[in-house]
Amino acid sequence: MEYILEMKGIRKTFPGVLALDNVDFRVKPGEIHSLMGENGAGKSTLIKILTGVYSKDEGQILLDGKEIRIQSTIEAQNLGISTVYQELNMIPHLSVAENIYLGRYPRNGKMIAWNQMYEDAQKLLDGMGLHVEARRILSSYGTATQQMVSIARAISLNSKIIVLDEPTSSLDTAEVKMLFSLIRQLKEKGIAVIFISHRLDEVFELSDRISILKDGRNEGTYAASELTQHDLITKMIGREVVQDQKSQRNFDGSGKDNIIELKNVFCSPKLKDISLYVKKGEIVGLAGLLGSGRTETAQVIFGYNRMDKGQEYVNGENVHLRSPKDGLKKRLAFCTENRREEGIVPNMSVRDNILLSSMPSITKRGFVQRKKGEKIVREYVERFSIKTPTLSQKLKNLSGGNQQKVILARWLATNPDFIIFDEPTRGIDVGAKKEVEALIAQIADMGIGVLFISSEMAEVIRNCDRVYVMRDGNIIGEVTGEEISQDNITRMIAQSKRQ
Repeated sequence: MEYILEMKGIRKTFPGVLALDNVDFRVKPGEIHSLMGENGAGKSTLIKILTGVYSKDEGQILLDGKEIRIQSTIEAQNLGISTVYQELNMIPHLSVAENIYLGRYPRNGKMIAWNQMYEDAQKLLDGMGLHVEARRILSSYGTATQQMVSIARAISLNSKIIVLDEPTSSLDTAEVKMLFSLIRQLKEKGIAVIFISHRLDEVFELSDRISILKDGRNEGTYAASELTQHDLITKMIGREVVQDQKSQRNFDGSGKDNIIELKNVFCSPKLKDISLYVKKGEIVGLAGLLGSGRTETAQVIFGYNRMDKGQEYVNGENVHLRSPKDGLKKRLAFCTENRREEGIVPNMSVRDNILLSSMPSITKRGFVQRKKGEKIVREYVERFSIKTPTLSQKLKNLSGGNQQKVILARWLATNPDFIIFDEPTRGIDVGAKKEVEALIAQIADMGIGVLFISSEMAEVIRNCDRVYVMRDGNIIGEVTGEEISQDNITRMIAQSKRQ
């Protein structure tokens, strides 16, 4: 068959929303096929129909030329369709082998055949060229290796089609190369890979073909060689977006007070002698490789982690924050990078998620002022263009990008003096990135201090007035204004001591 997978005329509606409208999607065996579109374009819905999470309202799904009906995720796996999600759904305290064979351990009668499982898992891992011990606890390995193990699990299911949903969002450059090598191995074995990523350079590096969804409809399928990044963006969002244009902000910090200051802060085991400051209205970046201590620094500022030694000043006051609640009282806000575990409450409504941190301000004498809360929610849903059929919609039913916008709205609704953005554009399409970046600039222009953390160096360079460079829990340098460049930051990271 020319196509291993054909999805024809797929239609799916939710209350008040036409999510997919007569969508066609075809994948060839042994190809890397990228599925692109803005947040809310229908990518996740299409994949959830393919993997048995949702049922389609209309249309056909053909696998190897035969029509199939997928009623559950187990059915999809049995048919050879597996998904590796952006947020790893593995069990960290089990061994690598147990995670690979979870729910289908080999048995001798009623007993689990442990030795056979470990041997089979090790053989599979060795065959993939991975230096991973099947008996080791999964959490003892880094995020990249855990991604590889989740792919090994998909291969162990004899998958014909593997969906990779934002697999590089938590990986550094070396880890991405390792993952791409593995993806190309899957291609060589004839396994079809459906690749979803908002990082356009990755899409063009890997893809054979690219399919684009817009507003729940097909925009088209193209050979990757037929498109430029500019073409792809324009087709995705229906308008031209200028990429990598540095913010036109001209921040002048002279005469402005520090909103946040850390002096000689230590926090075991990661942070060693951290000193920094952020002025009112300033966007300060933290640059560095994964594991350099950026997030840990943010957590100390907000009171999420307690420092072992050092001082923190908020608006000139020496404070001792013992919890995030203390941080909130000092008008600090923190948009976490870990959206699923630390950011959203998936079964609560969009309305309640936005108001979660604002309850003290909308409560009077023990009663919630619902009209006041409703006004706040509607303002931010409109301001952030959050795509939701109703404010009562459960947050888990929104796309990842819209979930991220809800988190941003929640924190801004608290009227903070200082806000930390940790990977604010992770899992957000290029059009929405520009909107979020413009919003962050607006926030700073209102006099709010901003700490900006991103693994994408171009974002840090584009948006920040000043950047601290970190490595191994230390601040090793600082650049400002025209000095903020990839060459300067990379050179600092490569050096062995602080300049």
